[in-house]
Amino acid sequence: MHKIILANEGATLNLGTHLAQASQENTIIFLTGTLGAGKTTLVRGFLRAFGHQGVVKSPTYTLVETYIFNQKQLYHFDFYRLAAPQELEFIGLQDYFTSDSICLVEWPEHGESLLPPPDLYISLEYAVNNSRSACLQANTKKGETLLQSILESR
Repeated sequence: MHKIILANEGATLNLGTHLAQASQENTIIFLTGTLGAGKTTLVRGFLRAFGHQGVVKSPTYTLVETYIFNQKQLYHFDFYRLAAPQELEFIGLQDYFTSDSICLVEWPEHGESLLPPPDLYISLEYAVNNSRSACLQANTKKGETLLQSILESR
């Protein structure tokens, strides 16, 4: 596990940018942390790296937002309001985790029993002086490649 200090919002956006630049198709990233820890900010940096210009909000009520960039399908999930993992069966969860998709999942612990394992697990936490910390853990070979790329970009 590697810990990165994120001094401000810009640093969190940059982490998302570096993560996007290293991501390929069929990448699964879990994002955990308390409310306001920076999960959606990281996703915003990720999406901007792909060219998204619009607002990025967490899909708390819709569960998933879909983005398509140059034939790449990116799905942003937020399971904060999920009452039971079985609710994910109603949205056809497995249809999103395909060989050509990138999936960013906020609050994966609310649906983890039905989710495929992540390539990279990122836990965001509050730190001192309004900063945040990100603990990154690779769970697959692809995750190790992502993590190495992020560490080299810093």
